[in-house]
Amino acid sequence: MRLCFLLEEHYRRDGMPVEVIRKLRSWGHLVDVVRPGGSLLDMTAAVTAGAHDAWVLKTVSGGPGLTLLEAAASAGLTTVNDARSIRGVRDKALAAAIGRAGGLPLPPTWAAAEPALLHAIPEAEYPLVVKPADGSSGRGVHLVPSPERLRSLGPELAELAGQGLLIAQPYVPNTGTDIKVYCVAGELHATERPSPLRPDRPRRERRIPVSAEIASIAYRVGEVYGLDLYGLDVLLGPDGPVVVDVNDFPSFRQVPDAAARVARAVLGLAGEPVARAPRQRDAGPAGQRGTGPVARRDSGPVRLPATAGDGL
Repeated sequence: MRLCFLLEEHYRRDGMPVEVIRKLRSWGHLVDVVRPGGSLLDMTAAVTAGAHDAWVLKTVSGGPGLTLLEAAASAGLTTVNDARSIRGVRDKALAAAIGRAGGLPLPPTWAAAEPALLHAIPEAEYPLVVKPADGSSGRGVHLVPSPERLRSLGPELAELAGQGLLIAQPYVPNTGTDIKVYCVAGELHATERPSPLRPDRPRRERRIPVSAEIASIAYRVGEVYGLDLYGLDVLLGPDGPVVVDVNDFPSFRQVPDAAARVARAVLGLAGEPVARAPRQRDAGPAGQRGTGPVARRDSGPVRLPATAGDGL
């Protein structure tokens, strides 16, 4: 198959998706890498050439890659994940509205373009978690215990907001541990680690089994947002699991043989006749399962805009 990965400089040397790209190439597939933030892009040529079986996006939330992916999708090209679904989770204000409408256990969410507008949130809702709507990797997340603290954070929050939105959600009381759930071709894997809101605790991460309740929520996340490869962050609150974040192409940290699993999933979504696993929860640290790779070498030229670079 011929695949095009849109890869921001931030992830150029990251294990995910660099190892996925290497795995696909080792299986005989042709993979081009475009760095949207470091290339002059001929938008018309990029989306009309039709040289690729699928486009895959691994970029920062506010990066230019999603625009190029959406352009490809608008021309009828296959994208992984669906471009509209990616937009639906990368804008966290939009994701909150979609998730709540879909019946997912998300906290109530307020959005504002100016930090001062957040002062209208009733004091009874504090403590709050405030973060940029286009944030990622824990960037700019603040635990705000009181309106006074919110006022003192005004300049910092204004810088985070930029031209976008800030979102605020009531803090979910929990044990201080985040559960990260990864979905790859219908399989679920999970890890737990101390919350980024608890910097006093060492951030050791370990694999854990996926409970039936969290598995049901995780599959529902894929259905509500229309995602195939994704991850979600879950807190165990006093009323049960709460989804606090959804990612369209996460790190897949500690997923067994992650590069091969994700590579097979990409091929399946691109139309390769790869055997796809039935929905199955990870059995925990000892539970591993996978199918052998299916490789096929394509011939012929791969045409990309002349300015597109690889560098891998």
